[in-house]
Amino acid sequence: MPGSGLDDGQRTRILDAVDAAFDRQLAFTAELVRHPSLRAQEASAQDLMVSALQERGFELDRWQLEEESLSGHVGYGPTTVDFEDLTNVVGTYTPSAPAAGRSLILNGHIDVVPTGPVETWSRSPWDAPILDGWMYGRGVGDMKAGLAANLFAFDAVRAAGLSPQGRIHVQSVVEEECTGNGSLAALQRGYTADAVVIPEPEEDMLVRANVGVIWFRVRVSGQPTHVREMASGFNAIDAAYPIMQELRTVQDRWNAEKGEHRYFEDLDHPINFNIGRIAGGDWPSSVPSWCEFDVRASLYPGISAADAWREIEDCLAGIDSDAEISAVRTGFFSEGHVLEEGSAAEQALAAAHQHVTGAALQSFTTPGYLDGRVFSLYAGIPALAYGPTSEAIHGFDERVSVESVRNVTKTIALFIAGWCGVAETA
Repeated sequence: MPGSGLDDGQRTRILDAVDAAFDRQLAFTAELVRHPSLRAQEASAQDLMVSALQERGFELDRWQLEEESLSGHVGYGPTTVDFEDLTNVVGTYTPSAPAAGRSLILNGHIDVVPTGPVETWSRSPWDAPILDGWMYGRGVGDMKAGLAANLFAFDAVRAAGLSPQGRIHVQSVVEEECTGNGSLAALQRGYTADAVVIPEPEEDMLVRANVGVIWFRVRVSGQPTHVREMASGFNAIDAAYPIMQELRTVQDRWNAEKGEHRYFEDLDHPINFNIGRIAGGDWPSSVPSWCEFDVRASLYPGISAADAWREIEDCLAGIDSDAEISAVRTGFFSEGHVLEEGSAAEQALAAAHQHVTGAALQSFTTPGYLDGRVFSLYAGIPALAYGPTSEAIHGFDERVSVESVRNVTKTIALFIAGWCGVAETA
């Protein structure tokens, strides 16, 4: 592995150490899945991460996110839950000679999205069986297998008789699925490094670019009447649908501009305005006086969230409707991110991936959100989003490929050793 500083024997010992502990790694991943870490309910899963970090001798930091410090940051997304329920966990490894090697953040998020109707799953979302080479469960791919891979990759380096020579922060953050405030809070707390690895479910590939995201809620106000006098009322639910279509004209216009945005030219539909939730009315026999719907809108890297939001507001303001229309931001207010090609960190990861898999590391562009933007945009840290093959994330029967997890863990372990440098343990 050119430039890694590792010899063949050290690499072999690291890879063998991953294999030796892999059953324990899968068991730990399954235990993480069994803690339903939905938004603002992550405490028990974070307890498990705390115990795992303490067992490994990390210096531990667990703290509650603070709205006052976060809300003034350009990357902050409005949080609609109580901050006292939101805590991050960071474990820090400090080598005996911390200036000897490059530093590293191993980042992952503990929060998971809702399951949807549980009866639609073929098994409990909170069990984690392995069937035909796949581990199942809500959050197993997105991204508890990645959190476990970070820990066990670090373990493998030490089990191989090697001591990393750079400072390493292992992060378990909240709010990735809705605001990005967890990673932002970790950065604000002073956790920086020479590179970041985020093992999201990325199909054994590296993310080259990803979109920014804005969450907002549109409220439509109507005029209630009894249904016998329906013509004299104004149905807010009926009025909401044309408004949704008007918002999609913004989506279509932005998609038509994809050729102007590097790495997005060949994507079929990079910009998506998803209507993710709708509610309205108070009584079946009353013309509804209100309707609210929640939207997740994406934007290209290089476009500020503030500018994109102004276009959305202008669209809503220009709609010809008898309804009163208002909108408020409810979560993500993030800009997109591009990982510039050729960094030393990318080269080191590519070399590790090649050694493990025998294939060159591929990169791709995703229309999804990633916390890598926090480290790249606001601290200039190369953020490597690279993780295992998964299926049905955010869907029913979410699952992750067991062998892909093994390979990703091996790659991260070699990356840690090559990037941070190692010394033989006396």
